[in-house]
Amino acid sequence: MKFENILEEINGFGPFQISIIILLFIPRIVLPCHFLLNNFIAGLPPHHCDINKLDDGGLFRNLTWEQRLTVSVPVRGDGNPKSCEMFAEPQFQLLANGSNSADLPTVGCQSGWVFDNSTFTSTLATEWDLVCDRKSLAKTTGTIFFFGVMTGAIAFGYLCDKFGRKSTLLASYIMTIVFGFSSAFANSYILFAVLRFLTGVGLTGMSINSIVLSIEWVDTDHRSFIGVIGSLAWSVGNMLLAGFAFLITDWRPLIMAVTAPLGLAVLTWWWIPESARWLLANGKVEQAQYYLDRCAKFNTKEKLSTKLKLETLNSTEILGEEDKNYTYLDLIKTPKMRQLTLLTGIVWYGVASTYYGISLNISGFGLSIYLTHFIYAAIEVPAKLMIYCFLNIIGRRKCQAGTLLLTGLCIAINIFMPKDLWHMRAAVAILGKGLSEAAFTTIFLYTTELYPTVVRQNGVGYTSFMSRLGVSVAPLILLLEDVWTLLPQIIICSVAIISGLVALLLPETLNVRLPETIDDIEKPRMNDESPDSVEMMSRVKDQNGHQ
Repeated sequence: MKFENILEEINGFGPFQISIIILLFIPRIVLPCHFLLNNFIAGLPPHHCDINKLDDGGLFRNLTWEQRLTVSVPVRGDGNPKSCEMFAEPQFQLLANGSNSADLPTVGCQSGWVFDNSTFTSTLATEWDLVCDRKSLAKTTGTIFFFGVMTGAIAFGYLCDKFGRKSTLLASYIMTIVFGFSSAFANSYILFAVLRFLTGVGLTGMSINSIVLSIEWVDTDHRSFIGVIGSLAWSVGNMLLAGFAFLITDWRPLIMAVTAPLGLAVLTWWWIPESARWLLANGKVEQAQYYLDRCAKFNTKEKLSTKLKLETLNSTEILGEEDKNYTYLDLIKTPKMRQLTLLTGIVWYGVASTYYGISLNISGFGLSIYLTHFIYAAIEVPAKLMIYCFLNIIGRRKCQAGTLLLTGLCIAINIFMPKDLWHMRAAVAILGKGLSEAAFTTIFLYTTELYPTVVRQNGVGYTSFMSRLGVSVAPLILLLEDVWTLLPQIIICSVAIISGLVALLLPETLNVRLPETIDDIEKPRMNDESPDSVEMMSRVKDQNGHQ
């Protein structure tokens, strides 16, 4: 007996499945708000040395602010003041036309910095002077956050398969609320970094649970629909982040604003069902019956008789040993599982590194940071709808490989395109961003279909770890532009192309039932149901007809 047969009997795609998507919408909106939050809270506004304390009461008193700046701070080639240098002594001769400041002695800023607050009222950089020699610390907070997400992927991947999807989802809600709000009140950089790390740990539980819970409750024909429609919450949250950041320009209230919706998510958690697949895989037949009854009732289907239901569930292939504990080691114990683990890890690293390499580099194109972020987020919606159509036409594997290879092509085009064609560069970059999001949407669905139920969360936890490893490295890759401007783009382009080629080695899962046990991976899976399953299904339908 296959679990898909049971879903077919109680309607594997109805109001019950749609309600799960709605209940998980809020936490999935919060995810991008935190994952891309560093674009705004770690923003580095224009700045120059503070000269307010120079020569107080002397000649400065008779000069305008612009004149004081001229005699105190050297200028860059574009005419703006340098950010990290000031003259060793005021150079009053610069007030005369034609004076050259190129060879005048300079020193580092002596009394702090003055920041341009026209875009950001307050950021991590302005709060703790993370500029000049310390400017990398602001971007490092993003890497620290994603190290937390990596840690959470390993922890929650195990806990979800050990204790279930629903209970660990609540734990992730509470962790994110506690540490998210606490980070908004941090009084030192180190404390903030620690709290952001712990926030990342908590967020991972929502990330890996929401997609798996959705997919495990839906029938084979509608998995791609549920996967894509559910992921639209990410795009909505991404667009909302641009709006939140535009309206709230102080980093502390901004963190609180993007964390607050989880309060409502905690209230709606009570209506979220546990995965019946997981319950059966762990020998919890009676609890599985309860949730299957809820599904049948919600989908206006008549419940199966208790006797038949017990017979049906106890004969389900997914049923596992109650005391059997699956761990990450089960991902590499057998040959085909090892191959699957290696390939999915590489693809996830490439997808995440490419997506965030583009998303975290939102300056340029002559647009404001808020508008650029919003456009990058908005392009994800048509990209998701497009990939939904192709997922059911050409399959998961070709979609995964194609989106990654095309993303790499877009990056390569911008490497060689002249800088003065910024309109064309912006269009190609936005197209590449949409394709990278399509790759991300595909890999979430693809992974849940590739791994068996008994280790699905372990598999998703492992691949999420590989993903966050790629994300953690992305901000550091962007810092390499100080070595060579094109180096970050070349690295991201290469990663996208390599991971796209690796995706071609994965098996196709279109219209194939979800694997339940590791044996389903090691032995060839068939699309058609076995004769025993068909016979059992017939018995179920016959008895229902006589109720």
